[in-house]
Amino acid sequence: MGFEDVLGSGKFMVTAEVSPPKGTDLSGVLAEVRQLHGLADAVNVTDNQRAVMRMSPLVLCHRLAETGFETIMHMTCRDRNRLALQSDLLAAHALGIHTVLAMSGDYPTMGDQPSTKPVFDLDSVQLLQLIEKMNNGFDFQDEPLAGHTSLCAGAAANPGARPLALQLLKLNKKVSAKARFIQTQAVFDAAVFNEFAGAIKNTGIPVIAGIIPLKSVRSARFMNAGIPGVTIPEDIMRRMETAADPVSEGLEIAAETIITIRQNCRGIHIMPVGGHGNTRRLLEMCGLD
Repeated sequence: MGFEDVLGSGKFMVTAEVSPPKGTDLSGVLAEVRQLHGLADAVNVTDNQRAVMRMSPLVLCHRLAETGFETIMHMTCRDRNRLALQSDLLAAHALGIHTVLAMSGDYPTMGDQPSTKPVFDLDSVQLLQLIEKMNNGFDFQDEPLAGHTSLCAGAAANPGARPLALQLLKLNKKVSAKARFIQTQAVFDAAVFNEFAGAIKNTGIPVIAGIIPLKSVRSARFMNAGIPGVTIPEDIMRRMETAADPVSEGLEIAAETIITIRQNCRGIHIMPVGGHGNTRRLLEMCGLD
């Protein structure tokens, strides 16, 4: 069953995130993805995540599709003008990639090559509008294409962003631009997420909640300080700081969060720190294996 079919089925979805290598060796990430067999409805492949240079997600998505995995290819506006965006969307369709997550992208000063000039020719809403145009057989200038794309487009949201009204305004623009689903930033405060989910319920768009199983208080502090959109409450920081087994504690926190928000989302998106070695265990703890 394709990811778009899963969206329409009402099934509680599990997606999981991986990043292409910083180099040409795909063996490590392919081994990582094999751990997700039978667990994930789709595998997200990031696009120069946190503005760190890596292989194009086109390549990894194509390789994963060849081995039977559904993929969600991230595409950022940071690195491409409208010509490059259209070229890569055509390439994605030709390579059998069916789903794209439209994103603005982190600013380059956060990454490993901070002097990089950002592009941002389009924003994420305009990228969604462009995908819809190309699905209907037209390019950005409304010229006909020799064959249309068939891409299911999703968008990102931050349920913890405040003021909430501003985040809802952005999300409604994405829904109007034909986003088919939303994947969120990592959720650590279930009450905050449930407020967000209640506020967008009338849109009818499927929301897949981001989950990061913490591994140490050090990584939690790094995320709080260095990753935009991630806020870890003090009580969780204290639990990680005092835990005898921080990895197990992080999984417990993630499982508790999933159980608390499950009725208010259509799925979860797992973004592990350091690999998917504990993803099966987490899903078992939530009864989602």
